[in-house]
Amino acid sequence: MELQIATDGLKGKIILVTGAGDGIGRTAALTYAKHGAQIILLGRTVAKLEAVYDEILALGGLEPAIIPLDLKGATQKHYQEMADTIEAQFGHLDGLLHNASLLGTLSPFHQIDETVFDDVMQVNVKGAFLMTQPLLPLLKKSAAGRLIFTSSTVGHSGRAYWGSYAISKFATEGMMQIIADEYSNTPLRVNVINPGGTRTQMRASAYPAEDPQTLKTPEEIMPLYLYLMSAQCEETGQCFDAQPK
Repeated sequence: MELQIATDGLKGKIILVTGAGDGIGRTAALTYAKHGAQIILLGRTVAKLEAVYDEILALGGLEPAIIPLDLKGATQKHYQEMADTIEAQFGHLDGLLHNASLLGTLSPFHQIDETVFDDVMQVNVKGAFLMTQPLLPLLKKSAAGRLIFTSSTVGHSGRAYWGSYAISKFATEGMMQIIADEYSNTPLRVNVINPGGTRTQMRASAYPAEDPQTLKTPEEIMPLYLYLMSAQCEETGQCFDAQPK
């Protein structure tokens, strides 16, 4: 699998990135823009999205669109209105990167707080589900639609104390497989990425004693994000580890 794509390998592509305000989402948005894509930045903090907007313009990228949306409070109506707006402005969608996630609280299973569990499921699972439904018709309009979900090592194999987050990522991988199977006879490619331990705010929250300098930066794992979003990607229904052992 050749992960290198041309510097203009995403030219003309319309790509929506969730959680685009910082961390991996910000880096993915910038990387896609550098490769020619028109980016739709989605996140809950307008100031962060505006900063990424400015960065994309500074590097000579196409002017991005901004969608401020908190997945924790968003409803089916919000996602349908968002899809309608994207269709009216762009006509179709070439790529969707589901990057936004909520970690919740690490705790023993019997101590998982129901509210925390519900919030994690709302953002990581239901939000992705409700957003993807109205966007699938727009992705189908693309000659090479690409849908990427984000999982975790604990979404492959359950780990003590990671209850809510791990369960949400098991569900995410299942959702990806279902959509991939349903669209297997179309040009749409649907996959999931496990970023692995990466130098992000979420990682620091989960491992406060860890030295971040021992981790890869979001920039270092971008080749896989680029490949899976490109027309070169022929795989579908698979989970890819950005940092294979």
